[in-house]
Amino acid sequence: MSDYHINLFYSDEDGGYIADIPDLEACSAFGATPEEALAEVERAKEAWLAGAAEAGKPIPKPRYRPALYAG
Repeated sequence: MSDYHINLFYSDEDGGYIADIPDLEACSAFGATPEEALAEVERAKEAWLAGAAEAGKPIPKPRYRPALYAG
C-alpha cells in the first residue's frame, strides 16, 4: 500500500514548520525544523489511524496528490 502524502511548509505566523496529511482530517503537526515536523506528523498519523480503528471509523485510502505546475 502506498503511504499518505504529507504537505510541509514554513509558517511565519507560527515560527516553525507545519506538516499535514490532507487525506486524514485535522492530522497535522508542528516542528522547529522540517525533520522535526515530519517526525511529529508521523506520530500524529499513527495516533489518528489507531483512534479511527478503535472507534470503528473508516480509514481513507491514500488519494491526495498535489497538482504540479511547470512554470
